[in-house]
Amino acid sequence: MTELLFRDDAYLTHCQATVTAIDERGFQTDRTVFYPTGGGQPGDIGRFVLDSGEIVEIVDTVKGDGPDRVIHKPGAGSAALKTGATGKLEIDWARRHRLMRMHTCLHLLSALVPFPVTGGQVGDGKGRLDFDMADSIPDKETLTAKLNELVRGDHAVTARWITDDELRGNPELVKTMAVKPPMGLGRVRLVEVAGVDRPLDLQACGGTHVRQTGEIGPVNVRKIENKGRQNRRVNIEFA
Repeated sequence: MTELLFRDDAYLTHCQATVTAIDERGFQTDRTVFYPTGGGQPGDIGRFVLDSGEIVEIVDTVKGDGPDRVIHKPGAGSAALKTGATGKLEIDWARRHRLMRMHTCLHLLSALVPFPVTGGQVGDGKGRLDFDMADSIPDKETLTAKLNELVRGDHAVTARWITDDELRGNPELVKTMAVKPPMGLGRVRLVEVAGVDRPLDLQACGGTHVRQTGEIGPVNVRKIENKGRQNRRVNIEFA
């Protein structure tokens, strides 16, 4: 198993690590700050600086076999690795922070559009959510204004853990119908956007987020698309 440092601190940009396994997919380490693709959020990229001075470029990060296993995919021409090699894992922080800002913004969007989420994608500078709604199509300009109001409110974003059983007893904490939160370890992570009297948003999520909504910056609802009889896709981007 890999110690997933990003779960407790999404602002860690690097860590010392030891290679524990290597196969045709990539290499695993005893600990990592690299987020693996999942929940609509892309995997991190960056590099592994070996103690020898050699550099392994990491072009993607994915989940391995079983919970808490992360595979770092090396780029072509990177230095050869052996089990037991040690060094420093360094994420591309500028890209990660943009993904964190967008992921948190999509949580705000899901709070403003009160319909089941059928899919979504966090992108670098843009993102989308698909909603199960037939007739209620939100106004693009009004939705943009409301999103930016929540962003400017600089609401705190925090995470905490509940048990798998608690989640099963509170199914409303799972907003996305197509993507289930990571389970199987006995506990599930909740992400909360604070409000005045109650949370603006509270849902199960294993992704990385900013600490305050003010970090997101100005955003635009780029377009709202019809994606079937009921699905409506809301596309947003950084202004």
